[in-house]
Order: sequence, then C-alpha cells, then structure tokens
Amino acid sequence: MLLRLLLPLLALLPASVQAFETKARAAYIVDVTTNTVLLEKNAREPLPPASMSKLMTLYVAFEAIREGRLTLDERLPVSQHAMSYGGSTMFLNTQDKVRVEDLLRGIIVLSGNDACAVIAEALSPDGTEAGFARFMTKRAQALGMENSTFMNSNGWPQAGHMMSVRDLGVLAQHILNDFPEFYPLFGETEYTFDGRAPANVNNRNPLLKLNIGADGLKTGHTAEAGYGLVGSAKQGDRRVLFVVSGLPTENARAEEAAAIVNWSFRQFAEKTVARAEQPVAEADVWMGRERSVGLVLEKDLTILLPTLTAGKLDAEVIYTGPVAAPVEKGQALGSLVVRPEGLPEVTMPLVADRSVPAGGFGVRLKTAATLLLNRITGGPAEAS
Repeated sequence: MLLRLLLPLLALLPASVQAFETKARAAYIVDVTTNTVLLEKNAREPLPPASMSKLMTLYVAFEAIREGRLTLDERLPVSQHAMSYGGSTMFLNTQDKVRVEDLLRGIIVLSGNDACAVIAEALSPDGTEAGFARFMTKRAQALGMENSTFMNSNGWPQAGHMMSVRDLGVLAQHILNDFPEFYPLFGETEYTFDGRAPANVNNRNPLLKLNIGADGLKTGHTAEAGYGLVGSAKQGDRRVLFVVSGLPTENARAEEAAAIVNWSFRQFAEKTVARAEQPVAEADVWMGRERSVGLVLEKDLTILLPTLTAGKLDAEVIYTGPVAAPVEKGQALGSLVVRPEGLPEVTMPLVADRSVPAGGFGVRLKTAATLLLNRITGGPAEAS
C-alpha cells in the first residue's frame, strides 16, 4: 500500500510570496542555483525573439570551437548576403576576412546581424544561412527547446522564426553551464571593431552598469517583437536568470529588468529544511528482524523559500510499505516532497538509515500466526 505522512521539518513555513506583476507579454524567471522557476507568463508561447535568437548562433559557434571545427584566430570571409543585412551591424564588407573572436564580440556586444551571417555560412551544412537555421532548429530540439524554429541566424524579421521565453531561458542555462570559458564575453560593456561604427560600440544590456551583479546576456528588439532581454545576475552564491519579451519601450525594458533582479534576490533566500542522515520518517518492515527502519536524506535538503516566514513547514513522505526484509543501508525506499506555497514542489529520495536482516523462523512463525488470527477475527494485520 502507499502511505503518506506529514512531518514537520527544520525550516519555517514560507509566507505567501507576492507574485511579480510583469508588464512583459511573456516572461520566465529561474533561480539557477536551486533550479527553481520563480515566474512563468506565456512562457511556452512561440514569439518573435528578435536578436535574442543570436544566442543560438553563439551556442553552435562555441560548440564548433570546442570541437576544433573553428578557431578563435581563424579569419572568415564576408559574403554579399552577409553584407546585405541592415539594422545592428559591424559594417562588414566583402573585402573583409574577420577573426572569429571579433565576430563573437560583434554578435554579443554590438548585436551584429552581419557577423551572425558570416558565422552561419561558415558552419552551415550546405554553406547557406538557411541551412544553418535548419541545423539550429534541430540542435535546439536536442537541447530541450520545445518551441523554437529558426529561419535565419540573427532574428531578422521573417515568417516562422519563433522562440518561447522558456526556450531562451533553457538556452541561456546551457551557455552558462556548457561554456563558462566564453561567458565573460557577455559582460563586456563596449567593443570597437576597426573604428567602423562609432555609434555602435556599447552593449545594449541596461543592467551591466548598475552594479547589481548583472553579467549577461542579450537584448532584442524589432517592431513585431517589442523590446526583450535575456538577463542574468549573480549576488553572493545565487544566480538568477530571466527572459522578458514584448515590452513597449527601451526604458520599460530597463526598468522591468532591474525590478526583476531586485525582486528575485530580495524576496527569496536559500534555506536548509532537512538535514542528511536525520530520520524524517519510519517505514514498516515486513518479516524483518526489526519492525521498522528509518528513512533519511543522503544530503541536506536546501531549497529556495520566500524570505518572510512564520510557523512550521510540513512535508509529505511517500513510500510503498511495508518494506520486505532484508533491507540494506542506503536502499532507496521512498521520497520526501516539499511544497512551498507559490513555488514548484521539490522531491528528494529517502533511503534506509540502517540494514535490517530478514527475520528467523520465529519471526516468520509469529507473522503467519498473526495473519491467520486476523483472518479469523477480521482484525487489522498487526504485523504489517
């Protein structure tokens, strides 16, 4: 049978957290340190991502560099197609051969549409930007991005070019985790390439100069998409990542991003709610030398909770019992489920705190006699 027990834990019960009221059309906020989603608004809706989709081109480029298919010092030619892009550019022309490292900075800091196309044509399976976009779509699916379809490398408005803000969050986490050696590039506030574009040398990320721990990642804007930002900030040991899309103005994007960082760090904190190897429940043992065994966590359970607290935090212990002997120490027997109000539930495995050998002949005889007696009398099976 399945047993559920409510047990008090070490932490205090979180007060009901006030949800963040975002003005964005779509938003996704996650505490990266604990992998806790703090807010989702239209998070899985495919939307025009504008230049935020350049993050996918960068991810593919980072992979190619790591695998040796591209080097930072390698110089790539600029095609007429790449040169033809307007909007934010590095002002490249067909006489250029540009170092890959310059192209990466041109994409990250200057949001160069032309730089993306140069990278795309170099890495495309068929040498075209369209072919690279098809490859990006397949690669995104493999990374767990469920609502992304790419038609180009840079987010230039084109029918069918879509990403959800959740997918952008997933992609940003992959960049953080998979390519820490490249991540510092996203914190650079300015970059000058060959003196060509004095009006386009500053990173458009409005958070980078606010001294709030912000260090990435990418802005985006088109008339159709509105103003968006994939942002990340680290304060102490915590990192928060967020995506907003569909804001009406550049100022609205800056204000919303700063408010999200403030809310995420001030309204939540990491707390240890249960200690490793301290029993949180007892599981009944069937035909064992002992009648029960303790259920413990293998490591401390630290989760994100609202900063204001009151009372005790209850959790649910779930296991299928009674557990058949013999039981080995460390054997997985159940799970502990914690459900903070307004936040996703957290599940951790519970294991046996000690070994319980199978009972001898006397135990088996007593159990059989008890079962027989209860069948006759209709009483509860005490041995279970």
